[in-house]
Amino acid sequence: MQRVGVLAMAYGTPLDRADIAAYYTDIRRGHPPSEEQLAALVARYDAIGGTFPLREITDAQLDRLQAALDALSPEGFTVVLGTKHSSPSITDGVAALAADGISRAVGLVLAPHWSTVSVGQYAAQAAAAGDAHGVDVETVPSWHLLPAYVDFIADAVADALADVPGAEVVFTAHSVPVRVVTMGDPYPDQVRETAEAVAARAQLTSWSVGWQSAGRTADPWLGPDVLDLVRDRAAAGAAGLVVCACGFTADHLEVAYDLDIEAAALARDVGLPFARTRSVNADAGVMSALADVVSRASPLP
Repeated sequence: MQRVGVLAMAYGTPLDRADIAAYYTDIRRGHPPSEEQLAALVARYDAIGGTFPLREITDAQLDRLQAALDALSPEGFTVVLGTKHSSPSITDGVAALAADGISRAVGLVLAPHWSTVSVGQYAAQAAAAGDAHGVDVETVPSWHLLPAYVDFIADAVADALADVPGAEVVFTAHSVPVRVVTMGDPYPDQVRETAEAVAARAQLTSWSVGWQSAGRTADPWLGPDVLDLVRDRAAAGAAGLVVCACGFTADHLEVAYDLDIEAAALARDVGLPFARTRSVNADAGVMSALADVVSRASPLP
């Protein structure tokens, strides 16, 4: 029986403080950041304790995914990592599969929602690397309505609301440039579909969709920004705000700093009760459901 490769893809992360400059340069398409830009990013990692949590979480996600696939088909699947902005790269991941004699692979991005500037780019890089190495890679387009994922988020929202009774729930995801949306990108619609599914599951009466972590560019980015929502809800005398970062699956910098530090500090300053829901990370139920998605995407011969 020929094994099927699974290319699990993630954004990537610096592994330590010395790696931040190279990581930032890669994000900037080979253009090194200025001293001020680099210092600002270093300060954010320092603010979360000088830690770099994403790789450890991603490795745990892959371990759970491999275990779930092994339960479905012992020795039927081989899971490898490919990251967009760090090592191993997406090309490295495909090359590892090819070196292992694998000719068919499923690409799975560890983010639920499709955008041409996120999952679309991962899929294109995986396909190009597959062509170069003789591996047929087909990437799962999205899993934003996966029942186990919706159930996890709904339970997390319910738990957070217990700490902030009567709060509005704001579902957030990483913002994208407005020009991307005007070209018909499905990303904001998929984020709203996730929010609607969770709101129905959790029987929410007060919720909205917001955006976070917009890039520092001259182009306008999708809003409203979560910080503006904090200010707005405080001014309106809201009972509180629960932020559910449904667009992310891990407690990485955009969650640990942008929400847990920056948004939480602003909420304290304006007197708004605030909580953030827990992240999926390596939740066994969600990883098992993703294994089912992979299995259906590429049934074993």
